[in-house]
Amino acid sequence: MDKNLTLLDKINSYLVTMQSLKIKDKLIFYRLLSTMVNAWVGLVRAVSILEKQEKNPVMKKILGSFIISLKSWKKLSEAMDMYPSSFWEAEVWIVKSWEKTWRLNFVLIDLADQIEKIDSINGKLRWALMYPAFIMVVVVGVIWVMMTMVVPKLLDIFDDKSNLPASTQTLIAISDFMVNYWYLLIWFFLIAFIWITIWKKTLSGHYLFDKFLFKIPIMWDVIQKIILSKFSRVFANLIASWVSIVEALKISSDIVWNEVYRQKILLVATDVKSGIKVNESLEWSPLFPEMMVQMIQIWEETANLDKTIVKIADYYDEQVDNTIRTLNKLLEPFIIVFLAIVVWFIAMAIMQPIMNLADTVSSK
Repeated sequence: MDKNLTLLDKINSYLVTMQSLKIKDKLIFYRLLSTMVNAWVGLVRAVSILEKQEKNPVMKKILGSFIISLKSWKKLSEAMDMYPSSFWEAEVWIVKSWEKTWRLNFVLIDLADQIEKIDSINGKLRWALMYPAFIMVVVVGVIWVMMTMVVPKLLDIFDDKSNLPASTQTLIAISDFMVNYWYLLIWFFLIAFIWITIWKKTLSGHYLFDKFLFKIPIMWDVIQKIILSKFSRVFANLIASWVSIVEALKISSDIVWNEVYRQKILLVATDVKSGIKVNESLEWSPLFPEMMVQMIQIWEETANLDKTIVKIADYYDEQVDNTIRTLNKLLEPFIIVFLAIVVWFIAMAIMQPIMNLADTVSSK
């Protein structure tokens, strides 16, 4: 770092270094660099051109570091490896493998395409999780407004609340708690969120939480297909880049983000290292569908594994789209029914004492 920089400049430089690249910035970098390398522009000059026209301070800082590394006779993969928060290990390995063949321009284009597809998969997962979460927030908000604003005013018509039916007294108790002790609910959910966040960072907590996802109906089907698609695509890229199967499995295990799958894939890598084939290690695992195992078995025997696994990834991409559409269709009527039940309970709790009063008056 330049000694002439002020303290503020050094702090700003440090903060920029700590940030990670966005997927869009990486895609532009890979595609433009591939175009210039394909036009026989030297790697150092190509990166320098990109650095001069870059507006993003994070990307500009990284490209400046790349130039220094390349001028020091380091490879591009070694420069990328210095920024693990921005470049996945799989990307570094793929670039490293193709640097030896002098076909870097081809792998950069393919790498950009695959990263774009993986980002699309991640976007589908975010949408699959955010849509139900948004709906539930709306539902909770509606119930909160009804219990804290509407219900108390309706229940004011009853002077003597001691002789009211059990459903009405339950409604009164819930409403009073939400009006008078709402801060306890906020503290409860805040403490629960912090505890779960800390617990998930432990190895056992991460594993148990990811295993719990297996129990969520429909949602788990979406998550499983996304995991299989991401694993298949990254694994295929590594195999196509002449990375060994054992190393490719280890690297791919960090991409799936699910601890249950990660440990299973690492176990498969151990089995392959011991001489067991991939399909044999996956054969009895409920985490990998039988169709996927059979395709790996067929094409593993024909030494065409990478192309087959890419087709598997494309298949699961289509399945994710179909499952998310189904999830959205099923979720909306479920929410409507749930809200109808809540409104029915509130209406019955309010109307029951009124109807009892009317019956008493008519009998007299």
